[in-house]
Amino acid sequence: MEAITSFSKPKPYKKHIFNVQSYLASVGVARKVVEYRQSEKAYLQGDPAADVLYIRKGGVKLSVVNEVGKEAVVAMLGPGDFFGEGCLAGQLFRMATATTTAPTTLLVIEKKEVIRVLHAEHAFSDRFVSYMLSRNIRIEEDLVDQLFNSSEKRLARTLLMLARYGKQDKPHKMLFKISQGTLAEMIGTTRGRVNFFMNKFRKFGFIEYNKSGLHINPSLLNIVLRE
Repeated sequence: MEAITSFSKPKPYKKHIFNVQSYLASVGVARKVVEYRQSEKAYLQGDPAADVLYIRKGGVKLSVVNEVGKEAVVAMLGPGDFFGEGCLAGQLFRMATATTTAPTTLLVIEKKEVIRVLHAEHAFSDRFVSYMLSRNIRIEEDLVDQLFNSSEKRLARTLLMLARYGKQDKPHKMLFKISQGTLAEMIGTTRGRVNFFMNKFRKFGFIEYNKSGLHINPSLLNIVLRE
């Protein structure tokens, strides 16, 4: 009688996702953990640029105020994002104000420590460079969005980005509280226009409001892709 050999079904390949938080803890990077309440300032425009920050939990809004006091929101960041990296390129002062949009936990790493780790730890260096390249691509996309797309498309794209659709981690779908005024500053239009489009999105089922916050449906992508 011939022996029967059984073969186990090969496991599907899973792409390894580099975990920055675990890595920073495992290699003994000198950093401090800072807890913020919602709407607190991590730093102000004009403060000395001396460290790089990493969002472990929560969210951060980067905004710039001009000489006449007009504010513009330049970025909304979430868990897994770095900010304040301008100091690595010789920036002496912060170009924007960083405000928390929810209870937030930040890892604060001194400039000299970041430079040391970038040279010594290739895994971290690769992840950091990849992040910066992705950030530059997003800035270019934002510029194209401002130049060529309607305010309705810009709003839809911004909501999807805030919900982290297209990211490696799972989309949030439920957004933290964000004012229509902030959305207007992000896309370069008036609060009245944002209110009009938000009501339109809700009417067609692209977004939903409930006690937990604002729910973003994937179908909102249809607005972005529409000619």
